[in-house]
Amino acid sequence: MESRLQDFIHFLIVEKGLAKNSVDSYQRDLKNYMKFLQNVDSANVWNEVQRVNITGFLSHLKSEGKSAKTIARHVASIRSFHQFLLREKVTEQDPSIHIESPKMERSLPKVLSIDEVEALLEAPQESTPLGIRDKAMLEVLYATGIRVSELIRLQMDDVHLKMGFVRCIGKGNKERIIPIGKTAIEVLEKYLTDGRPKLVRKKHKDDSLFLNHHGKGLSRQGFWKILKGLAAEAKISKELTPHTLRHSFATHLLENGADLRAVQEMLGHVDISTTQIYTHVTKTRMKDVYSKFHPRA
Repeated sequence: MESRLQDFIHFLIVEKGLAKNSVDSYQRDLKNYMKFLQNVDSANVWNEVQRVNITGFLSHLKSEGKSAKTIARHVASIRSFHQFLLREKVTEQDPSIHIESPKMERSLPKVLSIDEVEALLEAPQESTPLGIRDKAMLEVLYATGIRVSELIRLQMDDVHLKMGFVRCIGKGNKERIIPIGKTAIEVLEKYLTDGRPKLVRKKHKDDSLFLNHHGKGLSRQGFWKILKGLAAEAKISKELTPHTLRHSFATHLLENGADLRAVQEMLGHVDISTTQIYTHVTKTRMKDVYSKFHPRA
């Protein structure tokens, strides 16, 4: 079992080009699945796994109190794995083919108001190299809508300030070019002149755009810690996640009349239905404004 799993992981990394977080998620899910199957006599060989074994595993997850979202993710991992085994001729059938994912209520993403975004962007103290860096990171996130994982992977040669765009590598190793506005360009220029040079360490070279105080590329956890601190400084009471500025970027664009397809391309969504969730956010916000300010609401 383990050797087949490693073959699949290799496939995800080399052929699919998935990010480390995605690969780790597949591996965790499938290890749980394999652990359950070891208790099933008929599942010692992958070719003997039946639909009932998979449904039994999903029932087991439900009995443990796992959420619909977690179970749906396991279903997706199992389905991809069995399709891989079939394609590689390890098995002669795919027992996951008619397994349905649990239905989930799609929650609307939480977004900041424009005033809250302004407060957050003004929170960093620009008197220090780290403060200049923090300001630049927030401005780039809000100007481009890129994911935090994409932000921290940006390299020096991914930024083209004279031409006004950044190049980022997203999910599936796909490249996209995203325009950045005047404000973000000015803040980045200041960071590259007054911030980053003071964070560089001679003993090792790191071409990451955003560096920590050790002169190395910033981690996702490092950014998350910075964001929470700046949110407190800005007195933002809403729950913030690393995706909050991305959600706000998309929502504010659509509220101001941006084309849905253009927003989809900038966000790097494969399916436009993923982007359409933001149109629901704008409608909800319009209803809130109407209810609050219309005299006969």
